Amino acid sequence: MNPRFSIVAPVFNEEILIHTFYERVYDVMEEVGESWELVLVNDGSRDQTPALLDALYEEDPEHVVVLHFSRNFGHQIAITAGMDHAHGDAVVVIDSDLQDPPEVIPELIAKWREGYEVVYAVRAEREGETWFKLFTARLFYRIIQALTDVKIPMEAGDFRLLDRKALDALKRMREQHRFVRAMVSWLGFRQIGVPYRRHARAAGETKYPFTKMFRLALDAITGFSMFPLKLSMWAGGAAVALGGVMALVLLILRLNGAAPLAGQGLTASLVLFMGGVQLWSIGILGEYVGRIYNEVRARPLYLVRESKRKAS
Repeated sequence: MNPRFSIVAPVFNEEILIHTFYERVYDVMEEVGESWELVLVNDGSRDQTPALLDALYEEDPEHVVVLHFSRNFGHQIAITAGMDHAHGDAVVVIDSDLQDPPEVIPELIAKWREGYEVVYAVRAEREGETWFKLFTARLFYRIIQALTDVKIPMEAGDFRLLDRKALDALKRMREQHRFVRAMVSWLGFRQIGVPYRRHARAAGETKYPFTKMFRLALDAITGFSMFPLKLSMWAGGAAVALGGVMALVLLILRLNGAAPLAGQGLTASLVLFMGGVQLWSIGILGEYVGRIYNEVRARPLYLVRESKRKAS
């Protein structure tokens, strides 16, 4: 018999926190009082995390499911794998670093019981984060909102609950470059947010530095918007218009006998400007072509080296 709830948690180098995370999830779900499972996805951890996950499975095989990737595939892919292997009627995605408190899960479940098929947690407060992190996070959401075709709720991360209907629909989307929260927004269904206070990291280092946030934003923009391609076209049109106006001005000055705007400096500036527009456009096209190339190869999203689940 399938569990009522599945808790999916990607895990990467969390040897310090993983047991505390399990204990808090266990306490919360036992209070909920219905059958549940905890799907822990080891995303190629290089510390003692794999051994600790195996120990958790041996300690509690009734609830713990462990997936070991063959290597590090990334946070969004680990979330995907956990959802692929979740058996619950409703699935909660939560990070294992305890910044998203498991104690919020009953609130998500309560909204699900009211009939909502997607319940996302909204960060009303963000503890222990630098001004730069807060600034870039807000900038990230505003850029995504402005440039993409889907409306992602502000301050909503991957911490959310999905009904089985919504999850099965999401599992049909197998693109390589994944931005799960945007994909869930694209699905539709009845969605609602639950505010919560995001805690500071208890230990360890963030797994989402600026470079990964930038890559995630790029995946979101190129995966859900044609705006960069349109921007490239507009930039090319502006360059052509500017060149035409400049040529007309030079012609008028020449016909009037005035000294034309000429010289090596002007020539170099025009060449650099046009070359920059061309390289920029090629780079944007390359990003989209690269995504097509990755999809055409049709490689699996991830490889599981070992899985541990009690036979039902």
